[in-house]
Amino acid sequence: MTGLPIFTRVPKGTQPEYLHPPYRSSLKRAPARPLILLPQTLSERTGPVFGHSAVQTSDSDLTSGHAGAPSGERIVVSGRVLDEGGRAVRGALVEVWQANSAGRYKHKLDQHNAPLDPNFDGCGRALTDAEGRYKFLTIKPGAYPWGNHHNAWRPAHIHFSIFGSGLLSRLVTQMYFPGDPLLPFDPIYNCVADESAKQRLISSFDWENTSPEFALGYRFEIVLRGREATPMETR
Repeated sequence: MTGLPIFTRVPKGTQPEYLHPPYRSSLKRAPARPLILLPQTLSERTGPVFGHSAVQTSDSDLTSGHAGAPSGERIVVSGRVLDEGGRAVRGALVEVWQANSAGRYKHKLDQHNAPLDPNFDGCGRALTDAEGRYKFLTIKPGAYPWGNHHNAWRPAHIHFSIFGSGLLSRLVTQMYFPGDPLLPFDPIYNCVADESAKQRLISSFDWENTSPEFALGYRFEIVLRGREATPMETR
């Protein structure tokens, strides 16, 4: 143990603000009054819990389970889930969801004029091992328009959800790709004020997990709390 409280406050500027005017939808959903901080109790840390036995090894392969192979570039996304002291978080449920290679989600609300891929659902899950590691095989997602401002395009990204031992301890973030030219224009990425924290949202090329003649590897480390925490969409 580090001696820090389990629910420590995050350093200012390292997490997205609730109100970020360039991100238009935040104008409607940001709190109009100061938040009332409720004390955390044992129930927030212990339950309800998810069933580990329901998570299968095949759930981490987003390219399988259909009649054919999905379109696009295969990639391996892996990393670790760590606490504020750099220790591995074992048994965390990591879920991902993303657009297909054409930049379209398999969801009825997504009406982007891009093709759906019948061989790609765009979601998967995995449990971290004893070293806090996770790994997904997927397709590199495409950019897509999102109507936030003139000529608005979201950079290629993968959504991550991390559950601790209980379902009430969920954190959500996004992973971006190195060198993406759309990052400077994306209000969601830029709503993090601290530049070093913003860089923690960008994955790095991973030679170790690159598969010869098959898929490039990307590494994305997720730090749950502390000064080096990964910026999250919920706090």
